[in-house]
Amino acid sequence: MAPDTVSLRYFLVLAQELNFTRAAARIGIAQPALSARMRRLESELGTPLLLRNTRSVELTAAGAALAEAAPAALAALDRAWDTARSAAAGELGTLRIGYSLSAGAETVPALVDRLMRGTSGLEVGAVPMATPEITPAVADGRLDAGITRSEQPGCGVRRYLLRRLRIGVQLAEHHPLAGHPEIEIADAAAYPLRLPDRAANPVIHDQLSALFQEARPHPRFHTLAVSYDMSQRDLRDGATLAPAGEAAVTVQPAGLTWRPLRGAPSLTIHLVLPREQSPLHRRIRAVARTLAQELHWLSD
Repeated sequence: MAPDTVSLRYFLVLAQELNFTRAAARIGIAQPALSARMRRLESELGTPLLLRNTRSVELTAAGAALAEAAPAALAALDRAWDTARSAAAGELGTLRIGYSLSAGAETVPALVDRLMRGTSGLEVGAVPMATPEITPAVADGRLDAGITRSEQPGCGVRRYLLRRLRIGVQLAEHHPLAGHPEIEIADAAAYPLRLPDRAANPVIHDQLSALFQEARPHPRFHTLAVSYDMSQRDLRDGATLAPAGEAAVTVQPAGLTWRPLRGAPSLTIHLVLPREQSPLHRRIRAVARTLAQELHWLSD
């Protein structure tokens, strides 16, 4: 059986001092206790490590060899303990995150940055995906976590509210409604409204279209030919509006602006994790909770 590491560390101090009194003082234990540990260490190894007399302490050949080899062994063992602790704290491994494009403007970068800060053993890969695909991928293990707008349907996962966003509209800066600090829902409904493709996110599509269900006359809805157009060409005509959460302001091109809709409910962003969670999952949950508090993501 290998000797305990405490005795081995004590031996290294004694090998440096070659004096039981000084070594015991440096360690912070009584000299008889140190002597007893050294005798037990020699017994466990089956060989003398020290030559003792009333005036001095010397290392035997075995003691000198141990004094030379032990520091590297202890350093390797310390690294092993640190690795185990990091794994238990969810700071080691590869974290695969799937996110909807609309959550990638601000929420996902902030979360990934915080996860990787000070954790060199953690690799984070974030991949944009169609929203309906994210929850099933978390449930079957293809993803470790997902970030989605709204509480998407699906089983085998746990969902945590991460952020609330005011709903407003994106519009051209020269649009007649752009001068209002807030826009009435009925006023917005008088213009063509661009909604996300329902196939890409049925929940969000239905939530946004429901805002205007009582407007008269019925608004004119349309969807983009492509699922996500960073240039927002259809808004530059100065007529079309695009209902969107306030995070849209972080990626909108020049010439567009965003205004809140008066009385509209919040959009929500959720963290999706598997039902059975590892230390890595618990870490992302804890980091997300702290980040949401610090950045006031859940403020009304």
